[in-house]
Amino acid sequence: MALQFNPADPATNADPFPIFRRLQDEDPVHWSGAVKGWNITRYDDVRAIALDRSMSADRVRPFFDVLPGEEQRRLADLGRYLTLWAVFKDPPDHTRLRGLMNRAFTPRAVEALRPNIERIVDDLIDAIVARGAADLIADFAYPLPASVIMDMLGVPRSDLAVMKVWSDDIALFVGIARATPDKYAKAQTGTREMAAYFRRLVAERRKAPREDMISALIAAEEHAQHLTEDEIVASCILLLFAGHETTANLIGNGVLAFLRHPGELAKLRARPELAGSAVEECLRYDGPSGALARVVAVAHEMGGRRLKPGERVYAWMNAANRDPRRFAEPDRFDIERPDNRHLTFGHGAHFCLGAPLARLEAQIAFPRLFERLQGLELTTDKFESMDSLILRGVKKLPVRFAPVSARRMAV
Repeated sequence: MALQFNPADPATNADPFPIFRRLQDEDPVHWSGAVKGWNITRYDDVRAIALDRSMSADRVRPFFDVLPGEEQRRLADLGRYLTLWAVFKDPPDHTRLRGLMNRAFTPRAVEALRPNIERIVDDLIDAIVARGAADLIADFAYPLPASVIMDMLGVPRSDLAVMKVWSDDIALFVGIARATPDKYAKAQTGTREMAAYFRRLVAERRKAPREDMISALIAAEEHAQHLTEDEIVASCILLLFAGHETTANLIGNGVLAFLRHPGELAKLRARPELAGSAVEECLRYDGPSGALARVVAVAHEMGGRRLKPGERVYAWMNAANRDPRRFAEPDRFDIERPDNRHLTFGHGAHFCLGAPLARLEAQIAFPRLFERLQGLELTTDKFESMDSLILRGVKKLPVRFAPVSARRMAV
C-alpha cells in the first residue's frame, strides 16, 4: 500500500515519529494530498530548506490573495496584521523588522531577565505546591513564559487570561490547524481583539514612554527606521504570541518526557547542573516545533522530485531531530547526549529570535519544578495534542505530587 501521510489524523498527531521514520526511509520528499504540499523529513534536507532563499517564508499573503472578496473582508484583521509579521517576510523586510527586535533578545539582555524569571517560577510553584495536584500547562508551562514576555512588552499580568484566549485563537491559523472547523473566524476574532488592545497601549506609550519593548518600537518609528503603526501593532502581537507559545510547549513536552523516563529525571534531580544539556535534549526529543512551512519561489529538485513555484513545503523539524542519519539512537531520551545540534529553532536567517530566552526559562524551570514537586507523576496516559502542523504540544498535563507548605528553593 502506498505511503500516505496525514498529520491531521489523531493517532499521527499524537505520535508522528513512526511514520516520520517510514517517510525518511521510503519517501523523504513526500507529496501529501491531505496538506496539499511536500513533506521533508530528513535532517540534511530540512536544514537545506531552512537555508534556501528560493523557499519563501511568505505563506500568509498568498493565502489571502486567492480568497474571494467577501472572505477577505471577513478576515480583514487577520490579513492586515499577520502579513506584517517578520516570520512571514523575506528579505529585505524580514531583515528590517527582525533587526528592530534583536536588541531585546541578545544573550546579555536575556541574562538580565534571570532574576525576574526565577521569581515567576517560584511564585507559580508556590501557588500549586500545597495542592498536591495541578495541570502543568495551565498552572505553570503557559503562565511562566507569558508573564515574562508580557513584562518585557509592558502588558499588565492581570490580562494574562484574555491574552491566552486570543493567542489560542490566533494559533489556529498560524499553526495551520486541520481539525477545527471555525479556525479562521476564531483567528480573525483573536487578531482583531489583540490588535485593538495593543493600539491602546501604543497610544498610551506615545504619551508616556516606559522602559519596555512597546516604547522601544515606537522610538524606532520616530527615529525614521521605517516602522508603520500597523507594523508596530503586528510586531507586538507576534512578540506576545511567539514569546510564550514555544516555551510553553517546550516545558510541557519536556515534563512529559522526564516523567516517562524516570532514570533521566533522577539524573537531573541529582545533578541540576545538567539543566542546559537537558533542555537541548527536550528540544530535540519531542520539541515544541512541528513543521517549518515554506512556499516554493523558484522551481528546483529535491530527492528526485520537482518542486514547482507556488507549492507548499513542510520541512518537519521534529522528524529531522529523530533522523538516524544524524543522531545515534534517535528515539532514546538522553539528557547527556553529545553534539546535540537539533533544528527545533530553525536555521539560517529565520532562526528563532527568542531561542536564548526559551532556553533560559526552561533551564530555570525544570530543576526548580522537579526539586519542589516531590513524588511528581502523571495522572493519565492519554493526552490531547494541539491541532497544529507548526506547533507541537499537549493541551493539558494533569499531575499529582506530595503536597507541602509553600516555600522557596534556596538560591
